[in-house]
Amino acid sequence: MIQRIQSIYLSVIVLISLMFFKGNMLTFSAKTGEVIGITFNGIFSTKEGQNPELLEKLLPLSVIIILIIIIALVTIFLFKNRKVQLRFSWSLIIVASVFVIALIHVSFKTLSGFDASIIPGFKMILPLLILILSILAYRGIKKDDQLVKSYDRLR
Repeated sequence: MIQRIQSIYLSVIVLISLMFFKGNMLTFSAKTGEVIGITFNGIFSTKEGQNPELLEKLLPLSVIIILIIIIALVTIFLFKNRKVQLRFSWSLIIVASVFVIALIHVSFKTLSGFDASIIPGFKMILPLLILILSILAYRGIKKDDQLVKSYDRLR
């Protein structure tokens, strides 16, 4: 059913993923005084009083974010077929894990390549939150499936 807790988890995943379209995912401070930000469109460098300069495009991260949104939305509306919904939620867990790993890789590459230090921010924890919520959604769907199977045994 669409009003179950896993639907709420999946809706929150979509909302969190939409937050990555605006602003920086991660922000770094380079020793040269410039601010380096990882955004949906790529890695940008901003010096004081100047416009942001694109350093590198990050197409894989953009594709992964869009993929997370699509898989979560499809999973919400597959509530009538729990087996397919379980497969989609499992693939969401995999894609969210790849997103976390890719973001960590890009951040380490930025830290070493630009001799920068990370500036803590709210959006740093969001990829892990997406992963945790996708695991919770999978567990909720699995619990629903087991509940329906137990009722089938009683009939």
